[in-house]
Amino acid sequence: MTMKTQNLIAAGIISAGLTFGVTAQAKHEETQVEMKDLPAAVQTTIKDKAGSDQILRIEKETRKGKESYEAIVNKDGKETAIQVDASGKYLGTHDEKAEHQKAENAEKH
Repeated sequence: MTMKTQNLIAAGIISAGLTFGVTAQAKHEETQVEMKDLPAAVQTTIKDKAGSDQILRIEKETRKGKESYEAIVNKDGKETAIQVDASGKYLGTHDEKAEHQKAENAEKH
């Protein structure tokens, strides 16, 4: 192996570690969950808002002691998060990649 290859591999391992580190240190907790484990009202809202968009994953979040759910869907080739509170109330959507980018940038400064 050349030095350049070793450096690339090391850089890849470090970036993977940083990515996981940022997620773990974020100011809120995210846990991946299954649709079947969600309250019925939450499932209904997510299915309604997702429509024909493919649901990639669902995350349960706890921010400031409040639980909410995010369904990450593939909308026009972009990962979009549909936010729903624990009672099934629709809270809005956001670009999932942009949110994670913001969190990473906040950690670096």
